[in-house]
Parts: sequence; structure tokens; C-alpha cells
Amino acid sequence: MTGGPGAPGEDGPGPVPWPDPAQEALRDRVAADSLTTRRDYLRIVTTVSGGLAVGAVAVAGGVLHRHGDSADAPKAKRVADRLRPGESIAFRFPGEDDRAVGVRLKDGTLVGYSAVCTHLACAVLWREDRGNDGELYCPCHEGVFDGRTGEVTAGPPPRPLPKVLLVEEIDGSVWAVATTRSGESVKAAMCRQFGEQRPDMAARIGCPGTRTQTERSERT
Repeated sequence: MTGGPGAPGEDGPGPVPWPDPAQEALRDRVAADSLTTRRDYLRIVTTVSGGLAVGAVAVAGGVLHRHGDSADAPKAKRVADRLRPGESIAFRFPGEDDRAVGVRLKDGTLVGYSAVCTHLACAVLWREDRGNDGELYCPCHEGVFDGRTGEVTAGPPPRPLPKVLLVEEIDGSVWAVATTRSGESVKAAMCRQFGEQRPDMAARIGCPGTRTQTERSERT
């Protein structure tokens, strides 16, 4: 026999080429890369899924910081020189770790909220073009909050957004002065934060235990 494997014969098929070493090496490299890619993908998915699960447990258990948790009265903060109807502004209040958003609704009403979703603490965005008053939207899991009240209107968030209380000064500047906890009324939040440090303000609001409130109770 004068030919090697694949040599032409009288009645056999045509020649079969020897394997090209360069092509074999490339094929092995592609197979190895594909395996690495699949392993990396599975590792990333496992890590992300585990992180979301831990985050959900932490939020449910109250481990993560929630906006407005502090009982101390925050220091008032100037957040805008002026806020016109339809405009919004992102800021930090009461602390540098507390994301917040302030909005002047189309009818002139000032509203402010925590910009941290009550589901898994993703960032909340303002969308002016949704509904009559706009809405606050969490892109992580399609959570939606009412622009005028902060109440949940769609998606998985279990609680409304905590409010950030905004006031407008004579010069048009907008200031953040206090926060509410999720579902807490403005009056209850003001009494909680200012009842001891600002008894005059607490009395005007009518907080329980203040002089004005006590006198009113005695008269009745």
C-alpha cells in the first residue's frame, strides 16, 4: 500500500484530508470558551438570585434602613431655588443616604417622597407624562406609586412611599423640613419629630400632650 489513510483507491471514495492541527486547536478553544461562558452565566445567575433573596429577607425583616426611621427632628434643607409646575428635583434628605424626590404638580401642589421603593429598595423615578398627576415608578419590578399621594397603584410594593414634607418660602425657594414613615400621617410625623424640640410648633399642630391640646381637653 503506497497511500496513507484516505489515499485514493481504485474503487474507494475520494481522498479524506488529514485533520488540520490549527483547526483542531481552534475547535478545542471554542469548546472550552463555551463551557466557561456557561459556567460563568450560571454563577452570575446564582449570585444575583441569592442577592435578591437576601435583599427580600432583609427588607421584610426590617434590617435595611428605611426612610424616616429616625425619631430626631431633621435639619431643614433647601432643595431648590424654585420649582415650577411640572418640574421635579432629586435630592438627599434627611441624610446623605436618603434619596428623595420633590415635585410641583401641574396644579401647583408641592409633594415630596422617598425615592426608595418599599419593595426591594430600588430607586424610584418620576414620570410626569403618566396619568393626571404623574406617577412614581420603580423599574426593577414594575412598581407604581400615585404622584399625589404616594400610594401603591401597581406592582409588588407592599407599602406607600414615605413622604418628605416640603414648604415654599416667600422668595420661592423650596425646603424639605420633615419626613413621614410609610403610611404615617403628616400630623403624626410632625408631632413625633418636633413634639419635644419645638413645643410651640407641636401646640399649634395640636399634638397630644401639648399645652394647647391639654387646655382644649379640660374645656371639654
